[in-house]
Amino acid sequence: MTNLKTEKKFDLEERTLEFSKRVIDLVKQLPKNTVNFELSPQTIRSAGSIGANYREANDSLGQKDFLMRVRICRKEAKETKYWLELILYNNPELKNSINPLIQESSEFVKIFSSILKKF
Repeated sequence: MTNLKTEKKFDLEERTLEFSKRVIDLVKQLPKNTVNFELSPQTIRSAGSIGANYREANDSLGQKDFLMRVRICRKEAKETKYWLELILYNNPELKNSINPLIQESSEFVKIFSSILKKF
């Protein structure tokens, strides 16, 4: 059982890391304009925060700390979805690159909500 828990933890840590990398790759391909210049750093920060807080949750000091970190993960996933939706609005020609990231951020919200419901 412990091995399965560790494996699941590793998978979500890797998944959030890969998501952040994909967001960075998206931002690199955005056209250079004023709107993208403002949206890009916000999106990178919130996307990176999902994985960073999840890793902190896994090293939490107790259940309260763990739950607080998971709530932050969920909040950051919602925020990332918001910024990605604005990037899509400003760059509709990149919808094939952006929509999967929006979907992934929605899945993170569901995953973290599910974790919170179990406590």
